[in-house]
Amino acid sequence: MSTIVETINVAREVAWLPWAVQYFFLIGLSYGAFLLSLPGVALRKPGWEVISRLALLAALVCGLSAPVALLADLHQPGRFWHFYAYFSPKSWMSWGSFFIPVYLTGLILYAWLAFRPLLQQHADENGRFATVARWIALGGHESRGPLLMAAALALIGAVLVALYTGVEVMVVRARPLWHTPLLPLQFVITSLGGAAGLTLLFNRFGPSRDDAAINRRLAHTVAWMQLASLLLGGVWLALGLSGISPIHAEALAEVGGSNNWQMAAAWAVVVTAITWWLGWKRPNSSLLLALLALHSAWMIRWAIFIGGQEVPKTGAGYYSYQLPLGPEGLLGIIGTAGLWVFLFIVITYVLPLDRIGRPTPAKA
Repeated sequence: MSTIVETINVAREVAWLPWAVQYFFLIGLSYGAFLLSLPGVALRKPGWEVISRLALLAALVCGLSAPVALLADLHQPGRFWHFYAYFSPKSWMSWGSFFIPVYLTGLILYAWLAFRPLLQQHADENGRFATVARWIALGGHESRGPLLMAAALALIGAVLVALYTGVEVMVVRARPLWHTPLLPLQFVITSLGGAAGLTLLFNRFGPSRDDAAINRRLAHTVAWMQLASLLLGGVWLALGLSGISPIHAEALAEVGGSNNWQMAAAWAVVVTAITWWLGWKRPNSSLLLALLALHSAWMIRWAIFIGGQEVPKTGAGYYSYQLPLGPEGLLGIIGTAGLWVFLFIVITYVLPLDRIGRPTPAKA
C-alpha cells in the first residue's frame, strides 16, 4: 500500500535575526545624526551649535555600537575577515565592509576635533576624569581645517553607508516587499527622523532643555521627516494599487490580505501621524516626541526585516516568527541596548552631557 504525502507549505527559520534590525537601526541613527551635526559644528550656522553637538554625540555612540550588532548577525563573528580576504565586487554587503570603516574613521576624527576644546575646558575646571580629558584633548586647540577634512571624509562614508544599507536589501529579487526602489529612501527618511528624536532626547536631559528655539527646531525636523515618511508610504501604496509599478503591485499582493500586516500598517500610519502632529503643534512635548520618533524608526526596520521574512517565497500561508528569549532574540536586543548605554556613559563621563549641550559663551 502506497502513501501519498502532499506538501502544502514548508516553514523556514528567519535568516536575518533581530541583530540585523539593531544594526540597521543604529547605523541609520548614526549617519542621520551625523548629518544633523554638520550645520552647527562644520558650517557654524547660528542657532545650531547645541543641536549639532548633541547630534554628534548621538552619531558617535550609535556608530560605535552598530558594528557589534552586525558582527553578531554573522552568526560566527570571525567571518568578517572573509569580506576583506574574498572581496566580491558584485555584492553590496562586500562593499559595505569597506564603506563602514571609511565612515567610522571620519566620524571618530570629526568628533574628536569637534570636542577637543570642550575636553580641554572640562580638564581645566578639574571636572570628572580631568586627567583623561586633558590627555584626549591633546592641548584642546581648535583645528578648523582638519575638522572640515574629517567632516568631508565622514560625509562621504555616511552617503556610502546610507546607499549600501538600503540597496543591499532592495536587490533581493526573491522578496518583492524588499525589492522596491522606494525602500532605500524610506530608510534614509526614518533615519533622519529617528536621529532628530534621539538628539531631542539628549537635549531633554541637558542644560538647554528649556530653550524653546532648540526644542522647536528639533521638533519641526522630526515633523518634516514624519510627513515625508507618510507621503512616501502613500506613493508606495498608490503604485501598488494602480499597478503602474509591477513590483509594488506584487509586494502589495503578498501582504495586503494579511490581518497582521494590515494592523501593522494602520499602527505605523497612526503613530507617524501623531508624531508629525506633536512635532508641529506641541514642540515642547520633547520626551514623548523623541520616543515616538525612535519607535517609528525601529518599527519600520522590524517590519521590513522580520515581517518580510515571514512572507514565504514559495508555498501558502505565512511563516510564524516567535521572538526567542536567548542571544538570537530578546537577549540580543537587550545586549545591544546595554552596549549603547555603556558607551554613552563612558563618553559622557569624560565629557559630560551638560557641557556638550551648553552654548559656548560669546567672546568679548
